[in-house]
Amino acid sequence: MRLLAFTLLAVTLGTAQESTWSERDVARAKTHSPLPPPRPNATNRYADDPRAALLGQRLFFDARFSANGAIACASCHVADLGYSDGKSRSTGLGRTERNSPSLWNVAQQRWFFWDGRVDSLWAQAVGPLENPSEMGFDRVALTRALASEPQLAREYEALFGKLPSTETWPEHARPGSADDPLGAAWLAMNDEDRRAATRVAANFGKAIEAYERLLVRGDSPFDRFLAGDAAALSIEAQRGWTLFAGRGNCRSCHSGPNFSDGEFHNLGVPPLGGGKPEDPARYAGVERVLADPLNACGEFSDAREGVAALALKTLERAPENFGEYRTPSLRNVALSAPYMHQGQFRTLAEVVRFYSTLEGATQVGHHQEQVLQPLQLSEGEQRDLVAFLESLTGAPPASALLAPLPDQR
Repeated sequence: MRLLAFTLLAVTLGTAQESTWSERDVARAKTHSPLPPPRPNATNRYADDPRAALLGQRLFFDARFSANGAIACASCHVADLGYSDGKSRSTGLGRTERNSPSLWNVAQQRWFFWDGRVDSLWAQAVGPLENPSEMGFDRVALTRALASEPQLAREYEALFGKLPSTETWPEHARPGSADDPLGAAWLAMNDEDRRAATRVAANFGKAIEAYERLLVRGDSPFDRFLAGDAAALSIEAQRGWTLFAGRGNCRSCHSGPNFSDGEFHNLGVPPLGGGKPEDPARYAGVERVLADPLNACGEFSDAREGVAALALKTLERAPENFGEYRTPSLRNVALSAPYMHQGQFRTLAEVVRFYSTLEGATQVGHHQEQVLQPLQLSEGEQRDLVAFLESLTGAPPASALLAPLPDQR
């Protein structure tokens, strides 16, 4: 095949090395770049409202929306840790069962959490808020907390309308079973009050989403190389791309500009600590997203008949979904160690080594991905593939976006 002008020379330790890309290499690479704007989300009419983003930034860093007053969204999504938390399993009031996913370029996704149990960023934000192992708060206390802080109340009401009166509400309540005190208090509320509290929680999430949509890192060395900067990508990273797109077949799951197919796969990654995999993952996630009152078809969606709603209406749970986890984006992946759904691998080198050998891989019945085969990469090839993954780290946004906003009383 005719070679293009992507034949480059690099000087490494004083020795010129040549890397050549074919037309096919270039065509494949351009399906991954540049990173497009965030996916539109019609279920949240405030998704791209700058006022909502400012409120969301305040809420994201505010630890008052937790049961102990010490945990915020930013506690498990730290800018300096790739907007993850650097832990195998995230911790709030307790320890969760999974790794905290990175938020960089998160608005490119269409399913959220490792099991895809919610279908929007705004619905995702409500989960940790009320999870007893994370922030442990509740939507009744959230409504009161917003009303009690003048600046937050003012900004909330300017966007979403007047906060509801909570005079007749219990002190704390959230959806749950009658065996749980907060769940019992929730069941004792009337329908109108439960709906009002849930709308506040949904609006809380919609403001958080507006902020998180701004957490974008594009313009990586890989992007700059494809835009014509021949010096942007090292020879090692160029060789890594050839492996990624060719013999590695990584693009079968890590496709498109976000380097993810947005789907779910069972790779046989062993559970943290060993043993037999018991997490149903996507199998349970499908059931949960379909039943979620905050989903695209629900009362609190701003587009109950849109594209996202149609995706739900055609969604079905199948046995092969057992043990499947969402394909993460590889953009900025070098920033968010450890890796996989329980942080089983500490470094990118360990991840690549696993794909190279599949050593320790487990299989749940007949559901493991059949396309996955050991790559049998040499040590040098593994280093080249890591170099390519590191070349997907983009430029950060302005630092002011990554920190709490000052109070403006």
